[in-house]
Amino acid sequence: MSETPDSLIPYDEIVQEALRAVVGRVLGEVERGGGNLPGNHHFYITFKTAAPGVRIPPHLTERFPDEMTIVLQNKFWDLAVTEDGFQVGLSFNQVPSKLEIPFSAITAFVDPAVDFGLQFQASVADMAPEAHDDAENDTPDSPVGPGDGSNVVTVDFGRKK
Repeated sequence: MSETPDSLIPYDEIVQEALRAVVGRVLGEVERGGGNLPGNHHFYITFKTAAPGVRIPPHLTERFPDEMTIVLQNKFWDLAVTEDGFQVGLSFNQVPSKLEIPFSAITAFVDPAVDFGLQFQASVADMAPEAHDDAENDTPDSPVGPGDGSNVVTVDFGRKK
């Protein structure tokens, strides 16, 4: 019996980067469409609040020290997408806020309208996600996550240390 050898090619990082590019492309399409979501599409985006490059208001960092989920649906503005991340304006309890989120900080992207979701390993030094409340930015309540998971792509490569 032989063990599978350690790969000298970082497949897990390559795949994670490619899947995060899907998020960038989708958000870029929305930005090019004037910031309007087509049809019933809307997005739940979960990210590590302590990841490098994340810029959110201090009151959100205090409330969500590890991870938070935002909703892009009806009330968002100034969506701007770059090669490395995006920024967006959202309202939390009637208080407008600007968020800057690098794609490397994203741990989940879900579009419940079409039962599509992606989950990522945190690229923040193996931080395990802690239980967290949804950010509850000002939007109608919708279930978080796809129904039966049939269109959820989860990439979880076991890391050998």
